[in-house]
Amino acid sequence: MVIKKVTWLELFYDLLFVAAVSKASHVLLHVEDEILSMETLGKFVLIFIPIWWAWVGQTLFVNRYGQDTLQHRMFLIIQLFFVLIMTASLSVDFDTNYYPFLIGYLGLRAMTAVQYHYAHARETGHLRNTARYLGTRFWIGLVISACSLFFDSWLRYAVLYAGIVLDVLLPLTGRKILVKTPANTHHLLERFSLFALILLGESVVSILAVLQSSTWTGQSVSFAALTFVLIIAMWWQYYDNLEKKVDQHVQTAGQTIIYGHLFIYLSLCMLAASIQLLFLDQLHYGLMLNFIFGSVLIYFASTTLVFHVYRHKQHRLGFMHLALLTAILVCSYVLDIVIHMPNTVIMGELALFFAVYAKITT
Repeated sequence: MVIKKVTWLELFYDLLFVAAVSKASHVLLHVEDEILSMETLGKFVLIFIPIWWAWVGQTLFVNRYGQDTLQHRMFLIIQLFFVLIMTASLSVDFDTNYYPFLIGYLGLRAMTAVQYHYAHARETGHLRNTARYLGTRFWIGLVISACSLFFDSWLRYAVLYAGIVLDVLLPLTGRKILVKTPANTHHLLERFSLFALILLGESVVSILAVLQSSTWTGQSVSFAALTFVLIIAMWWQYYDNLEKKVDQHVQTAGQTIIYGHLFIYLSLCMLAASIQLLFLDQLHYGLMLNFIFGSVLIYFASTTLVFHVYRHKQHRLGFMHLALLTAILVCSYVLDIVIHMPNTVIMGELALFFAVYAKITT
């Protein structure tokens, strides 16, 4: 397999998505009367998925067809403008900024679809067939989402996300075509891990917010220190696996990486928000436990799945490893339910879990 390296323009492209991810994550900090409503959690997911999918769309095109040419650079620069429009529209009050969001999202996806048409014109064989399949099918979801302009109230969002869901599912339905032009696994893992690093940075920002939200007391410093241990353990586990345990020469359509990382990214954003919510004691205790342990569980399950598929067989986790990690998480949760624990203790339990997870998997 040819090693495809990430270009500087791709890194610059990611840079503009940092703001979009940050604004989406901040939706989770809107707590009223110690409750993070299902509506707010739903808004976060509905805002995050289009951001993720717009980024994934361009990443997958570059993975198979990207060339550092003037034409490719111009396409990417135009897309950056649409990223700015979409990012500027993101807020909890989604209705007031709906049209800029729609323009930004449709512009991003349309430019990617056009790039596939150009690729279809210049490629041959299976690469040509794949470009034709994706280039033509993606317009279906775009047209459906664009039809949301003709509706109001909840129907508008139903139509918008019907198009997005169809768009997201198309690569799965066309798997037989895509496996004939497998993704460059090395490049794909590198791209997704770099985006994960951006989201891990949100947790670092949360530590700063914790320290700045109060005077420097023993409790706040201890909480920040334990959170830092947690983040380092997460980094260690994820990136040591990537560098040492994963077979980056596997030839697949890359769909486990793509869709598995949606849940990794969602859980990273939720963990970043829960750090602040836990320290500031803004959520009802029971809801806080459900939110933070649920975030950890999603991260644990999604990273385990993604790395299991791509790990060398001799490095895959066994049943006893998974049982031990699950037991640590469940016992900590049950203990915290029975006994009202201080936030520092809860963070210490999670730091311990991730430290053990890093030790076992690396």
